[in-house]
Formats: sequence, structure tokens, C-alpha cells
Amino acid sequence: MIPNSLLEKYPLDLDKWAILLAYRGSVAHGMYIPNSDPNSIDDIDLMGICVPPIEYYFGLREFGTRGTKEIKFEEYDIVIYEAKKFISLLSQGNPNVLSMLWLEDSMFLRQSQAGKYLLQNRVVFVGKHVYNSFIGYAYGQLHRMTHYKFEGYMGEKRKSLVDRYGYDCKNAAHLIRLLRMAIEFLRDGHLYVKRIDAEELLEIKRGRWTLDQVVKESERLFKIAEVEYQKSMLPETINMGLVNEVSTYVIKLALKER
Repeated sequence: MIPNSLLEKYPLDLDKWAILLAYRGSVAHGMYIPNSDPNSIDDIDLMGICVPPIEYYFGLREFGTRGTKEIKFEEYDIVIYEAKKFISLLSQGNPNVLSMLWLEDSMFLRQSQAGKYLLQNRVVFVGKHVYNSFIGYAYGQLHRMTHYKFEGYMGEKRKSLVDRYGYDCKNAAHLIRLLRMAIEFLRDGHLYVKRIDAEELLEIKRGRWTLDQVVKESERLFKIAEVEYQKSMLPETINMGLVNEVSTYVIKLALKER
């Protein structure tokens, strides 16, 4: 449940305007390590999709920064997208936002009728084009893992874990998970967000794989992903006409729901 203190501080973003609000990241993947664990570096990640009032669409007001608002509140790490921005990212095959359409029901904290409509039309965003996004994100994790430097987002605990294991284990777990999800999606047209391989991914996250093991597994998965892309039966790309229809209806429905 959303803590009352969070809703009191951000009531419009997380309650009245939200058409979808859900857990994302490690909680959604079944890979959350609670902060009671001395090696935990996980926040509780939430993602919200909102439709602000009509003046944001016909006036000059802008939601957040180019349609995105980020909130840090206690142990919560929250990103909120205006609906058009979110749907634009969906159309590009962005792994982080695409995953929201395949979450288990228990991961949702809020679903309006407009949000349910978007979930029901997830097939509109299924296509082989997601390969480039997933692979791009995976290469980004590989680069950060093998050329690590202490970035500003890293707390002292994460820095100490990098020192201990010689690489960023969290990046490593993301890398392997992204590649496996890409392969599954190209085969099935379905994102398996809650991971059946969560225990193995948690082993990577906890530093129980060597860097060499992670790199070799990623090399194997990159090759499989390329093969699956070539033989995938998914559409080459998505129908932007349908995407626009879905986007328009979502916004109209959300405004009508108020």
C-alpha cells in the first residue's frame, strides 16, 4: 500500500491524476532485497502514469520535465510519466516502461478505467523493434559493469560492494535479466516481468558469480538474442495509427473519469 504520508505530499500525482500506479524494478521482478539485509542497495521503485487536467493539453503548462517527474521519498524511488510521454516510450520499446504492461495484478496499487484500457491494448506495442531497445540497454549495463566508476547515484554501500567484488553486481543482474527478457519477448511476444530465474539473478546481484562468468553468460545471450530476432514471428514494427488511437482514447477516458 502507498503510505499516507506519501499521498499527503504528492496527492495529485499519485492519486487523483494517476491512471496506473505500480511497483517496478526489483519488487516487480521478485528480486527485492529488503533494507534489513546489510548488503541491500534496493529502493522500493514505483511508476505512475498520469493524465493531468485538460489545460496541460491545450494550454502551455508542462507536466514535470518534458512529461516526466521523479520523486525520492524515504525509501521510495518514484517516476511519474504523463500519459502521452509514457505511450511514446512504449512505442519505442523502452524496456522499463514496456514492463508495466505485463505486470502481475498484485503489483498494481491503482488502475483506473483508462489505465485498464491501456493494459488491455498492450498488443499494439508488440513488435521486433523492441530488440534494439533491449540490446541497447543491455550494452549500457555491460559497459557500466566493466568500466565502472563511482557515479553520483551510488551510495556508500554500493560503492563498497563494487570494491569488494571488483564490478557492479547490480548492473550485472540487470544485464542478464534484460537479455533473457529480450529473448523471451522475441519468441513469445510476452514480457515475463516476475522472474522465474529470480534466485539465480539474485546470486549475481549478491556477487556470487565472478565477473568472467557474467561476461561469458552475456556473450552467449547476446548471440541467442540476435538469432531470435532474425527468426521472430513478431511484426517488424508497430502501427503508429493504432498507437495514436489508443493514446487519444486513454486521455479522453481519463478526463471523463474525473
